[in-house]
Amino acid sequence: MLSRMILSMYVPALVTALALDSALSTPSVAAKSTIHHDSVAQVRDAARPKVPAHRWASDAVLRAGMRNLREATEALHHYKMGHLDDVQRDNAVEKIDAAIRNMIANCKLEPQADAALHGLLATFIVGANAVRAGTFGTTELVSMQEALAQYPQLFDDAQWSQPAE
Repeated sequence: MLSRMILSMYVPALVTALALDSALSTPSVAAKSTIHHDSVAQVRDAARPKVPAHRWASDAVLRAGMRNLREATEALHHYKMGHLDDVQRDNAVEKIDAAIRNMIANCKLEPQADAALHGLLATFIVGANAVRAGTFGTTELVSMQEALAQYPQLFDDAQWSQPAE
């Protein structure tokens, strides 16, 4: 069960993500683009966790999940550059979804670390939803890359700099 502290930190990012999905259903393409860009920035800013004085411990589930998110983000970068097809793009999104589901269900972290993780994961949820909506762009990709860069600042993962296998 999530503590009130975790909920107070995690719910705003989810509410913003839901607002993003709602904004994307508006009929005007120009309005969608502007609202979409603003909403992604709001999720990114709301979900950005504070860097702790000492990095939090990571568990095997977290480490594997973050490596999967890194691989999927790299694939979406290649997709955006035109190097991958739609099937490969969809596989990357499924990898994001599976990694997030597994981390949420199985990570065993202290409450503040868990809240910080959920803040990072919100960025990947928004990115995956943008791919599904056909609106994935530089804003989402950069936000995902920034979340990956924040991970080793927040969590102790000695193997992070090594390529995922």
